[in-house]
Amino acid sequence: MPEQDNGRIWGGIQADQSISFQLMKRKLAQFVEIVRQDPAVAKVVGFYGGSSSYGYAFAALKPLSDRQASAEEVINRLRPKLEQIPGASLYLSADQDVRVAGQTGNSGYQYTLLGEDTGELCEWAPKVAVALKSLPLLTDVNFDQQQGGLEANLIVDRATAARLGLTVGQIDNTLYDAFGQRQVSVIYKAQNQYRVVMEVAPEFRQSPEILNQIYVSTGGGPVSGTQRTQPLSGTVVAKPPPTRSGSAAASAVQNAGDVARNAASNALANTGRSATSTGSAVSTSKETMVPLSAFTRLGAGNTPIAVYHDNLFPASTISFNLAPGVSLGEATAAVDDRIARLGMPASIHGTFQGTAKAFQQSLANEPFLIGAALLAVYIVLGVLYESYVHPITILSTLPSAGVGAALALIATDTEFNLLALLGVILLIGIVKKNAIMMIDFALDAERSLGLTSREAIYQACLKRFRPIIMTTLAAMFGAVPLAIGFGEGAELRRPLGITIVAGLLVSQLLTLYTTPVIYLYLDHLRSWARRPWRIRQPRLADEGLPGPGE
Repeated sequence: MPEQDNGRIWGGIQADQSISFQLMKRKLAQFVEIVRQDPAVAKVVGFYGGSSSYGYAFAALKPLSDRQASAEEVINRLRPKLEQIPGASLYLSADQDVRVAGQTGNSGYQYTLLGEDTGELCEWAPKVAVALKSLPLLTDVNFDQQQGGLEANLIVDRATAARLGLTVGQIDNTLYDAFGQRQVSVIYKAQNQYRVVMEVAPEFRQSPEILNQIYVSTGGGPVSGTQRTQPLSGTVVAKPPPTRSGSAAASAVQNAGDVARNAASNALANTGRSATSTGSAVSTSKETMVPLSAFTRLGAGNTPIAVYHDNLFPASTISFNLAPGVSLGEATAAVDDRIARLGMPASIHGTFQGTAKAFQQSLANEPFLIGAALLAVYIVLGVLYESYVHPITILSTLPSAGVGAALALIATDTEFNLLALLGVILLIGIVKKNAIMMIDFALDAERSLGLTSREAIYQACLKRFRPIIMTTLAAMFGAVPLAIGFGEGAELRRPLGITIVAGLLVSQLLTLYTTPVIYLYLDHLRSWARRPWRIRQPRLADEGLPGPGE
């Protein structure tokens, strides 16, 4: 598909795998500000979530008359500025109205590696990405492998915990109360309801060292529910959903805040009492608190942030964009050649995905598609004219149309894409009508009026010249708005118009001269092929046998 400029660009943000949400927020703000400062950008918005190392940005460009630069030129202008932000990258692409395939990445085209062994795949995916980054034909090369996320393992000394009278269930409930956003109450109003969630304040979630401030209650009996424990500071936060306008919503939020404050104050006041959880946010019994650090220790490690699969196999996708002036065909050939030289093991298989895969599939099917169309036209014309030869005369007009379309694409520096192919298919149906008009008249004149082939085709050229010119000009002028189209999204329509206009123009200039000549040559060929049968006729008459037609 041709690259469109519809006034929108989007980008994927990929940061260091160990980045925090707070740092990612600052990186996102920096990227958004850089994009906003470009004179061609009207609005920009960004967000991140799910994984702290991933985010997205979307920008709306000013109208073409105001920015005087295409979306691709804006992206190329922003790329050096975005590369100056350390620890994160923003890969921009022009948004497209038509996407051939559903798989997406941080860039426009994807190459996916599939492997049976996850460890082997994780070893080779970075190597392939580095190899593709060295190709001058590609830009914005990145891959989605996320194996280096940081994790903190809380290692529990079970023997010490047992001596202190603690069970694993109590420890688990304590951690979930502090960081798991446990629902402790529901406030019901006439038109809505609000869930009250208890958790530690944001400043107590910034570092694993905060675990040293968590205390676990030994309890006075078996744990029947959740232990309502607080960090050393006694800070608990209630977070109702976002409020709606109106007195009912404001009253509900105020009630939620009252519940949170009461829970926090009672929890602090009741330190030293003991009771099992009763489902209430407020402790009412004496508790014995044991610091978490007394029987646990922290162990740092790495964990996969995301694990991707394709057809049930572990997969890693490498995304890339094309350098200015590079076609997708050149890029895919360069990628295949570079990966073939890496010597990957046979257990790892790489394939193009998304738009690049659809491109390769279309290349494999295009010759069969055009050949099937020509065969169908030949059969229909052969049945119509009861001839094996003259359908070839009609089809002889098609090469001139194809040459005209190709020359026009080269002259306008336009890729031969899917829309250009559709234009060629349309030319097969439009261009041959010139020859059909002449051949149909000439054959009828030969059979009904008894004219020679030369006289018949001469009369056909005279009689059919005006309708041929009229229909050709009508089709050409109908495609002119597509060929000279401008504005947002015109790139999707222009190749179709260029191929139709140029193909009709060149074929019209040539076929008016070539079709009669080909008609006469093929008619002479047909007569020559039948000559042996004509020689036998006098011999049959000499022997007194009836000849043909008697």
